[in-house]
Amino acid sequence: MGIDNEPAFKAIILAAGVGSRIKPLTDNCPKCLLTVAGLPILERMIDNIQACGISEIIFVLGYLNRQVENFVKARFPRLDAHFILNDRFEKTNTGYSLMLTEQVLDGSSFVKFDADVVFDIEILRKLIASPFGNCLCIDRDIHLEAEEVKVLTGFNNLILRASKTVDPAKAIGESIGIEKIDSDTAKLLFSELHMMMRDTANHQTYYEAAYERLIRNQTLFHAVDITGLNWAEIDTHEDFQAANQMFAREQSPSAQRGRKAADPEKLTGSPIETIRSGRSEHGVLRLKSNIGTPGVRF
Repeated sequence: MGIDNEPAFKAIILAAGVGSRIKPLTDNCPKCLLTVAGLPILERMIDNIQACGISEIIFVLGYLNRQVENFVKARFPRLDAHFILNDRFEKTNTGYSLMLTEQVLDGSSFVKFDADVVFDIEILRKLIASPFGNCLCIDRDIHLEAEEVKVLTGFNNLILRASKTVDPAKAIGESIGIEKIDSDTAKLLFSELHMMMRDTANHQTYYEAAYERLIRNQTLFHAVDITGLNWAEIDTHEDFQAANQMFAREQSPSAQRGRKAADPEKLTGSPIETIRSGRSEHGVLRLKSNIGTPGVRF
């Protein structure tokens, strides 16, 4: 099933977090506005979303929310954008943020993005084109450690578990933070999230915990294998440097359309930090995928 035959999707971008592990870069700048290979992370993400035919985006904001909102409005003035404030962002996590989108989502199918993921547009095209309603993008070519959201699968790439607590030795790969959820499952998902968030002990849980609850109740989630396509999750300074290397040679959809890249500092009033390609002081960069030539690692 191709993109043209898919139901209308909305996009959800979770961008409430502080980005504490990459400080001081995020002291005065939301992580999603850091510049990777010449473009703010969020601009590249929105470009990819629009290029895949999704015109309505729901943003969940928290830390430095005004900067993000001002940037989106200035850079994408015709975007059908909704901004939701998670005013408890310091005490909650992605599960809570996702729960807040229910009313605006209004029963639609959606694609959910973590705002700190830089990705090749082919990943999103492959996800949308999947014939299955509920899918997680999985990279099999990853050295799995405690931090990664690790995935177990069964027959026909059905997902059995998706959690940081999965044994790396048993996992097939990492979930990269981009998922597709159909409208029927969305209703079940928000029901689970509301049930979970009644207990404040769950406020720090990730949205994957709700996915796993649905899986245990026989809701089907499939893995979409995006191994070999470039992506990077920006958690640390090493990730940031690696992402700049990975995407340095790529052009964004906006660059291909001849549109001048935005100057986030002018749009937000705050400096945007950039680290150009280069190795860390230890000479090792943690890469999420291939750079340039398949099989090449730094």
